[in-house]
Amino acid sequence: MLKTAEIKKFLDEDRNSSRKRRARKGQRYYEGKHDILDYRLFYYDADGILQEDKARANVKIPHPFFAELVDQAVQHVLSGSGGIFRADDPALQEQLDLYFNDNETFMAELSETIAGMQAKGFDYMYAHKGDDDRLVFENADSLGVVEVEGRFAEDGKDHRIYKYLDRVDKDGRRQWKVLVFDAECIEYFCQAESGEIVRDEEVRVNPVPHAAYCRDDGSLHWKQTGFLPFFRLDNNKKRRSCLETVKPLIDDYDLMASALSNNLIDFDTPIHVVRGFEGDDLGALQQNLKTKKIIGMESTDAGAGVEIKTVDVPYEARKAKLELDEKNIYRFGMGLNMAGLKDTASTTNIAIKAAYSLLELRCGKITIQLKQFLRQILKVAIREINSQNKTDYKASQVKFCFKPEIMTNAQENAQNALAEAQEQQTRVNTLLNLAAHLDNETLMQNICDVLEINYGEIKGRLPDPDEAEHEIRDAQQRIAKAIESQAGDADE
Repeated sequence: MLKTAEIKKFLDEDRNSSRKRRARKGQRYYEGKHDILDYRLFYYDADGILQEDKARANVKIPHPFFAELVDQAVQHVLSGSGGIFRADDPALQEQLDLYFNDNETFMAELSETIAGMQAKGFDYMYAHKGDDDRLVFENADSLGVVEVEGRFAEDGKDHRIYKYLDRVDKDGRRQWKVLVFDAECIEYFCQAESGEIVRDEEVRVNPVPHAAYCRDDGSLHWKQTGFLPFFRLDNNKKRRSCLETVKPLIDDYDLMASALSNNLIDFDTPIHVVRGFEGDDLGALQQNLKTKKIIGMESTDAGAGVEIKTVDVPYEARKAKLELDEKNIYRFGMGLNMAGLKDTASTTNIAIKAAYSLLELRCGKITIQLKQFLRQILKVAIREINSQNKTDYKASQVKFCFKPEIMTNAQENAQNALAEAQEQQTRVNTLLNLAAHLDNETLMQNICDVLEINYGEIKGRLPDPDEAEHEIRDAQQRIAKAIESQAGDADE
C-alpha cells in the first residue's frame, strides 16, 4: 500500500494540476459562482493613484446558463421510459432491473455522474457492496479522486485515492477522509485541514478487503473483488468541461446585465444644477434636496436658478447585446432555447424538432461516451450475477437503450391521427366495394393488412363466409365511430 508521504504528495500534485483547476472552475460555474462575483470598480484619484470605487453601485448578478445547459442534457439523455439495460433473456432482465433499471439509487447517482462529467470534464462512479450483498454504484466527485499508476508508486501497483469532506468540527476546521484503493483492499486515513495524513483509528480492520461482512458472532468475513472499484466517465478525449465553449459569452452576459442595473441605480435620481448659490455648503444643499425636496434662493440674483438634468441610460443597446449573448449561449452550448418556442400552441412538431436539434446532437455525443462507461460497470455486475446465481451470462447479451423524449404539439398529433384513420377507412371501403370480385380469404388478408392485423394469427377464428359480410359491416361502423371521436379530440 502507499505510504502517508506518498499519499500527501499525490494529493498535492493533483490539486495543483491544470486539469483539476479547470474542473474546479466548471463546478463553480455549475453552482452559479461566476467570475462576476469578483468584479470591482476602480478610478484614479487627484494624485493619479488607482483607488477602488466603493461609492458607485456594483451589482453582481450571475446568470446560471451553464447549470441549465448541463441539466437539460442530463434529463434529455435519461428521459426515455423502459430502462437503459435491455436483454432478451427474461431471467437476466430481472437481474438487470434489480441492479439498474428499477434501482432509484443507481439512476440518481448516474444522473449526478453525467452532470459532473459535463461540468468538470470527467467524473467517477464507485462500486461497493451493499447491505444485500450486491454491488452498489455511487457517484464519486472527480475533484477528490486521484489516479495513481503503478510506475509512480513504490509498491508498483495501480491505486485510486479518494478524498472527501467528512465533517466540520466546532472550531470550523474541515476534517477529511482519505481512502486508498488497490485491486485487493482499502486503507483508511484522515486529515485535518491541509495537515498531515494519519491512519484512521476508528476503523477496526485497516486495511480491509473491498467486501467485508460482520457475522452474527461478531467475527469478520471478507472477500476480494479483484478490480479497482472506480469507473471514469469522460466528456471528451481531453477531459475538458463543456464550460469552455460558453464561458466568455456567459461572462459577457453577466457584465452587461450587471452594468445595466448599475446604470439604473446610479442615475435613478436627476442631477440638480444650482446657479448663483451663496447659502450653506453643498452638503447642506444636498441634504435639503433629499429630505425637504426644496431649496431657498435669493430672488434679487438674476442669475440664480435650479436646472434639473436627467441621464439617458443606453437601455436598447444593452438589451440587444443581452439577447444576442443569450442566443449564442444556447447555440454554442448546444442547448434548447425555450425563447424560440414562445407560442407553443401554434408551434408545429417540425419547429419543435428543429429547436431540439442542437440538444439532440450534444446528447448523441454524450450517449456514445456513456455506453462505453456503462459497459465497464455492466461487466462487474454480470460477473457477480453469475457468481451468486450459478449462471453463465455474458455482457454481450445486454444492449443499452436510449430513447430521449421530445415534447410534441398534442393538437397536431390528434389531427395526424385523424388523417390516418380517414385514410384507413377509405382503403377499407374500397376493398368492400370490390368484395363481389374477390374471394373471402383474399378480402380478409387485405383488410388485415390495412388494419395492421396479423392474418395468420386470426385465420382460424374467422367466421363462416356467410357471416363474414356481417362482421365486416360491424368493423366498418366501429372505424367510423373511432374517426368521429378522434375528430372531436382534434377540434378541442
